[in-house]
Amino acid sequence: MNDSAERAAEGPAGPAGPAAEARGADELRAAAKLLADRFRSMPQSRLLGAVPGHPSRAAAGLALARELARLAHAPVELPDAGPFAVGDQIAVAGHDLACEDLGADHPAAIARGIELIRATTRICG
Repeated sequence: MNDSAERAAEGPAGPAGPAAEARGADELRAAAKLLADRFRSMPQSRLLGAVPGHPSRAAAGLALARELARLAHAPVELPDAGPFAVGDQIAVAGHDLACEDLGADHPAAIARGIELIRATTRICG
């Protein structure tokens, strides 16, 4: 794991402000990319394996991607495009949240996104 991915797994740190918000966005992007890459490399049998709270890892990943998109104020819910698309959906939704200008809500949305990615990483490995 590279340094930015390790920081992303740990969560945002440091004082509030524009620099801290930029670090949080970078951490979110790195965490989403790392988890997306894990999903992209999973065989079908692992993607379809059940995990706590979800019928499959793919379903858990889709739930995460949908929640990241919701936090970024996406106009529509992400579709279920199948288990092999989940990695891409996580990457795109995480990137969109990191880049979206949500005003005063942005730091909280980024922190929540990182928290959700960590939780999904724990259950999906």
